Amino acid sequence: MMENEERKGIIYTALAYTLWGLLPLYWKFVQHVSADEILANRIFWSFWFMLVLLIVTKQFNYFKREALSLFKRPKLFAALVAASILISINWFVYIWAVNSEQMVEASLGYYINPLVSVLLGVFILKEVLSKAQVVSFILALIGVLILTISYGEFPWIAFALAFSFGLYGLVKKVLRVNAAVGLTLETLTIMPIALIYLAYLQQVDLLSLFHVSLTTDFLLLGAGAVTAVPLLLFANGAQRIPLFMVGFLQYIAPTLTLILGVFLYGEPFSLIDLISFVFIWLSLTVFTLSRVRISRRVKLQKQ
Repeated sequence: MMENEERKGIIYTALAYTLWGLLPLYWKFVQHVSADEILANRIFWSFWFMLVLLIVTKQFNYFKREALSLFKRPKLFAALVAASILISINWFVYIWAVNSEQMVEASLGYYINPLVSVLLGVFILKEVLSKAQVVSFILALIGVLILTISYGEFPWIAFALAFSFGLYGLVKKVLRVNAAVGLTLETLTIMPIALIYLAYLQQVDLLSLFHVSLTTDFLLLGAGAVTAVPLLLFANGAQRIPLFMVGFLQYIAPTLTLILGVFLYGEPFSLIDLISFVFIWLSLTVFTLSRVRISRRVKLQKQ
């Protein structure tokens, strides 16, 4: 029974990361639409999709209780607003990067995200780094420095994605609600701004939704579903498998994005890029193996 649950967990989690890795294909279909309008549609339709889903799955009352609780508690409400802003920044930078042919740098952001999360834990939560984690940080730093020197500029897209998602994860530790309710609350918080922005675009005749083609309309409306489905798969999968296994599987997404950027969309990937990515991959290998060792040690102590 336990093995069956773990197998389900691996399938759900791997599928979630696969969908996240293939998401650039979706945004490429609407690259004729500005990144800000895609973001506004993604927020707006994600909220309504999630609301319908909560009603269908009979979680609406739980959502209502959580919403009332959060809105009555200033600190938790501030955390909710912060989470909404951070995930919106992350979504915008990612969509913009994909549609401006910078998927390789976007993939770098999600490769270094686990390391950034640990770094935030050290500085904000006062966690202590292990020797393996220190080594992994040095290797990653070398990789990023090589990229920075070769580009002649700081890889801000990668770091904007890594830090916005890392900070988002940090804030989510405070909120502690399930994935479906959390996404609904976050999109509810920022949705009025998205609606106002869409109304503004309509007013100045710049709105693409319902003004370009049925295909564009379908894709923009579907942005809610493509946002929610992998998140729900991840929520169902991650709770069935150990954390270190989630750590292994999370590299599926940036690897697929990197492959798409280089081989499908022909983004440049020089020898210097390869060398820098090798340092980052080595860093992640050291980091992930250290997590596996820690997880096994904890498991043995509990036996």
